[in-house]
Amino acid sequence: MKLTQAEWQIMNALWQEHPATARELMQRLPKGINWAYTTIKTMLSRLIEKKAVSEHKQGNTSLYKPLVSQRKARHSAFKSMLDQAFEGTMGPLMHFLIEEEKLSKRQRHQILKILQEKAKTKGE
Repeated sequence: MKLTQAEWQIMNALWQEHPATARELMQRLPKGINWAYTTIKTMLSRLIEKKAVSEHKQGNTSLYKPLVSQRKARHSAFKSMLDQAFEGTMGPLMHFLIEEEKLSKRQRHQILKILQEKAKTKGE
């Protein structure tokens, strides 16, 4: 599932606490995002079409709930970015993170530690 930047904003607000109304989501959006109520409803409709969100009517009010976890959405976004920008392989991504982004010594140490722990659990 591919989410637009605007849809990520709605989903992040919905993952904070759900179910939620469109007005509640509007209040949870980051400062500087001043979308109209109708804009939020349109985005929620698109998310329902993508099967990322469900809608439940309670009287005249719609309550929205995520159908996809934040972890699953992140995994999908990461996989898409990896495929598009790094030919689907981790090697070029790791090189980019370590060399081109100038990770701090602490960050490099953390990555190394994770890799060493993974190697131990796999018996490498």
